[in-house]
Amino acid sequence: MPLRLRVQHVTHYAYQGPVTDSYNDLRLCPVTDQLQRCVDFKLEVEPATAVQTYMDFYFNRVDHFELHEPHDFLRIRSESLVETVPDGRGPVSGDFPVVMLDSVEVTENYFDFLTDSDFVSLDAELWREAVDVLPGGVTDLWRDALSLGRHVHDTFVYETASTNAGTRMTEALRTRRGVCQDFAHVMIALCRSQGIPARYVSGYFFNDSRQAGEIEASHAWVEVFLPGFGWKGYDPTHRRESDTRYIKLATGRDYGDIRPVSGTFRGKGTRELKVEASIRLAE
Repeated sequence: MPLRLRVQHVTHYAYQGPVTDSYNDLRLCPVTDQLQRCVDFKLEVEPATAVQTYMDFYFNRVDHFELHEPHDFLRIRSESLVETVPDGRGPVSGDFPVVMLDSVEVTENYFDFLTDSDFVSLDAELWREAVDVLPGGVTDLWRDALSLGRHVHDTFVYETASTNAGTRMTEALRTRRGVCQDFAHVMIALCRSQGIPARYVSGYFFNDSRQAGEIEASHAWVEVFLPGFGWKGYDPTHRRESDTRYIKLATGRDYGDIRPVSGTFRGKGTRELKVEASIRLAE
């Protein structure tokens, strides 16, 4: 069923001393596509400054701002109202052999999602694990992607604080534990090693069974390209296809392409980061 969801996302940096020349890129505005519509988006930055918007290489909206006066904190607050709808294409049906990717009718530029990227390495160990899951090779892009995603869910342990935003896929593969970012990176790597185009998706997940006091945060999952169908989402963390509970912010090769908040500054000392997110049914 369709959902109308309200998202609040606050990022707060506290610096040990004054900093200057702060340059920041935000990917916090939900996309509008066939599965969701961003009804409203508000962005507040403190200290106040002008915000410029552009589209990045993967057609994600980026809100850019700079701060050149000394400041000892930075607060970014976004609020979104999003309507999500069931996939009008219906469930995936039919066969999707690998050879379909070579059809002249395919116009999607999926090639970046078949190769190594900063957080995703296609090494021999990873390839061998994918072959163990698919001993007969890839016979169907979607069914085999599901097998690889379920394999990640079943063989990895979800453990908060076991990794961080800079953890690469190889480390998660070694420890067999991590969070949604790591689950997504490993599934992407397994898919790409077998010639299945897969990309990283950042966004939010509406947990309708959330317990009081349970921490909410951004979420990550995977989309697989199916010729004639399009990109289809699968969440290896929860072992299910994405649905109306998922809100998409951006897509890219890996986390490095879609950081919700990224930037750099000039100054001494350290900084403390606090992030708060909430996803609720809109009144």
